[in-house]
Amino acid sequence: MDDLQIDITSREFKADSDRFYAQLRREAPVYRTVLPDKQVAWIVTRYDDVAMVLKDERFSKQFKTFFEANPNLKPPWIPKVLLPLMRHMLHSDPPDHTRLRALVQQAFKPTFIERLRLRIRELSDELLTAVGKQPSLDLISRFALPIPATIIAEMLGVPVEDRHKFHTWSGRMLALGGLKFRLLRALPAAWQFTRYLRRLIKSKRAATQDDLLTALVLAEQDGQKLNEDELVAMIFLLLIAGHETAVNLIGNGMLALLDHSDQMQRLRREPELMRSAVEEMLRFTSPVETGTERYAKEDVTISSVTIPRGSLVLAAIASANRDGQHFNNPDEFDIGREPNKHLAFGLGPHYCLGAPLARLEAQIAFAALLERTSEIRLAVTRDKLRWNRGLILRGLQSLPLHVTWRGV
Repeated sequence: MDDLQIDITSREFKADSDRFYAQLRREAPVYRTVLPDKQVAWIVTRYDDVAMVLKDERFSKQFKTFFEANPNLKPPWIPKVLLPLMRHMLHSDPPDHTRLRALVQQAFKPTFIERLRLRIRELSDELLTAVGKQPSLDLISRFALPIPATIIAEMLGVPVEDRHKFHTWSGRMLALGGLKFRLLRALPAAWQFTRYLRRLIKSKRAATQDDLLTALVLAEQDGQKLNEDELVAMIFLLLIAGHETAVNLIGNGMLALLDHSDQMQRLRREPELMRSAVEEMLRFTSPVETGTERYAKEDVTISSVTIPRGSLVLAAIASANRDGQHFNNPDEFDIGREPNKHLAFGLGPHYCLGAPLARLEAQIAFAALLERTSEIRLAVTRDKLRWNRGLILRGLQSLPLHVTWRGV
């Protein structure tokens, strides 16, 4: 496969990545590729290997690992305004990661999530009512995006009048696609974002409230609290990564149901399958395509391929979730699949803290949508759908639907 040229960040790849991953699992389970920014990356595709990379301490989350292995290369210039946004726990190793995660876990209590159940259902109904029984609906902009974006903003205590800004900022920041050469495009949004967050943090310190941001400000572990840069990075992670994953889960999950009408009808008949249906959506059409960047701290051999020290390694979660060595009929979409030990939210110390919230949002969103409709169809041909570019996430820009509402 050495002559294969493909941009894994492109829209075209996102639209048909499963076929590529299947070929890699068969022929080149550890595959060397070159990203658009000319950085070499190693894609790991088989379930056992992906699980190992996600947990193994020989892989670091810190970009500096690459330059420690390549002292003749100079680190790229990163604008000062972006530095706080890059110092969150997804880019850290123990002991920093352990401390940061412990502080967040204190604030992200299970009671925080469960008490959101009624609010998520209320919001889902409000959004569907606002559509006004119209026969056409863009699921992403009118439903999939507003649910997690509103919920995380409410959890953090962001004022209502400011919430529209966050999707604009997150869209511009995610346009980086995990590629460092696009940093300059994000500068205006990053400057506005960090400036706003510092003011918000200051206001929470002055007048504490019953919200997640106040809890983060007050959280303490072994006598240590988050400093202001760490707070900015944590809020950035929660606002952007926290809601974009759920958007993709709802959008990709609906597309899977549309592609498999028998499973759509089965879910309408058997709503008690909603929990396992969402788990199958997570497996079958992973909203996170690859784990966030990892760098080999030493030479590591995987599936007879030696990855050199300092190399960027991408654990292909979407590929692992279709590995026939771990899943019976992996290319079959089965909403009743049990067991379903997918890796959609990662594994090990960096397992997604927001996984319970994303699951809850998706379960309630689909329940509300199916209860209030009798038929849902794509409003465009499948090939007209446009996917977002990027290295880590996989999601649709829009999902135009024709909808038949109950009672109309």
